[in-house]
Amino acid sequence: MDVAAAFDAVAGTYDEARRRLVPCFDDFYGTAVEVAAPPLRAALESGRTPWVLDLGAGTGLLSLLLTAAVPGVRVTLVDAAPRMLAAAADRLTARGVAHRTVLADLTDPLPEGRYDAVVSALAIHHLDDAGKRALYRRAADTLVPGGVFVNAEQVAGPTPALDRRYDEVWVARATALGSEDAELAAARERMRHDRPAPVADQCRWLAEAGLVDVDCFFKSWRFAVLGGRRS
Repeated sequence: MDVAAAFDAVAGTYDEARRRLVPCFDDFYGTAVEVAAPPLRAALESGRTPWVLDLGAGTGLLSLLLTAAVPGVRVTLVDAAPRMLAAAADRLTARGVAHRTVLADLTDPLPEGRYDAVVSALAIHHLDDAGKRALYRRAADTLVPGGVFVNAEQVAGPTPALDRRYDEVWVARATALGSEDAELAAARERMRHDRPAPVADQCRWLAEAGLVDVDCFFKSWRFAVLGGRRS
């Protein structure tokens, strides 16, 4: 089963487990929204409608949080899993959010347009390192001056020992929040597709892509929010 099929198989129940499987859910997603919001608000204040590109959008969770925080934003959602993308479209339509969906893989050309923010949550780690670097360059090229790229991501530890510790902490915290063996096993099955990279490597790749003010804005063990700005 490929990545898209693995996520399509759980499209109807995927979000129910997010707060258990992402134990730092509020800070993780909240930081991503905080980093992405300023150029969107600036565009609105100037009288221009801002556009957001959501890469690997899944069920639209990050887009929903971002458009709730900054009403008036238009969103382009990209995902390779059609059922996940359909769920996202339904939810955004129900909330009156202007959007378009693009069924595509993250290795495909990005949708045409210029974006005030390019965002992603828990998707880019499915690419190998060369794929991540290439996507970072393409994402940076789509940004308007002053636009931001934000990746709320699952990352690898900088050493094998720390990576193992990341996993131990994740299991303990998810279990404490009510995640049972079957849910953890299903998550591990999806994680077979994961190719996470350490924070330091990814920040370097973002800078190499031409972004400035690159930083890790939040980190809790294996969950981190990385990003930068186009000058």
